Amino acid sequence: MRRTALAAICLVAAATSGLTACQSGTDKADGKTGDTKATASSKPKEPFADLTADEIADRAMTATTGASSLRMKGDIKDDESDGTIHIDMALDKKNECAGTMGMGGQGKADLIKTGDTVYMKYDEEFLREQSKGEAKADVDAAVDMLAGKWAKMSAKGSDAKDIASFCDLDTVLGGAEDVDSGGDPTVKRAGTAEVGGARTVVLKAKDGKESYTLYVATEGKPYLLRLDSTTAKDPGSITFSDYEKPVPAQKPAGRIVDLDALGG
Repeated sequence: MRRTALAAICLVAAATSGLTACQSGTDKADGKTGDTKATASSKPKEPFADLTADEIADRAMTATTGASSLRMKGDIKDDESDGTIHIDMALDKKNECAGTMGMGGQGKADLIKTGDTVYMKYDEEFLREQSKGEAKADVDAAVDMLAGKWAKMSAKGSDAKDIASFCDLDTVLGGAEDVDSGGDPTVKRAGTAEVGGARTVVLKAKDGKESYTLYVATEGKPYLLRLDSTTAKDPGSITFSDYEKPVPAQKPAGRIVDLDALGG
């Protein structure tokens, strides 16, 4: 099953009574990776000084899953394909999105979902990678027809369901039920750091062989601004930004290839 972006924060909440809150929160509900700068943790007034690490994590989970929109940028492990999906996507709880996605560094596709329609624009490398094993003439024809051009399909169609799932903020932020809390998850404070110019409290979370570093905003709402998977077999990093900002999901201009009509 696809590993969701906030599985780690739910794991953290499992160390406290917050697991129930994590489940109910997900049901209801441009930083750059290299921009993190360590800072001294001995500030005159330590952020969240009156809270434990578990309590900070729980508040971050509640704020983040409660957001109506945000932007995610980074790598997500796809357990179904055993690959890595790179995304840079703005999305909201109206299931609208706009951004780019790629698989394992092999090309990219622009994605927009608005209303019940999904719009995609693939580059040639992406099309050829996704068509491996097919006849060369068929692949060349698909590249000639689609590469660099906008195409559309119904978001309710079988071919678009997996793609549309990237636009469902509740789905992306979900996954509490997939967290294995049978062990003894722990979360500890690890000083402060800057993420994209914003000061954060750093939390280290661990559950068996899985480990994560979380960066929680200290000003305004305690949103999660970055999540690093430090698990040896599943490394990756995601930044979160543009909370509560409108998603620029609009129908592309110009000619659009209707994939549903071609399939019919």
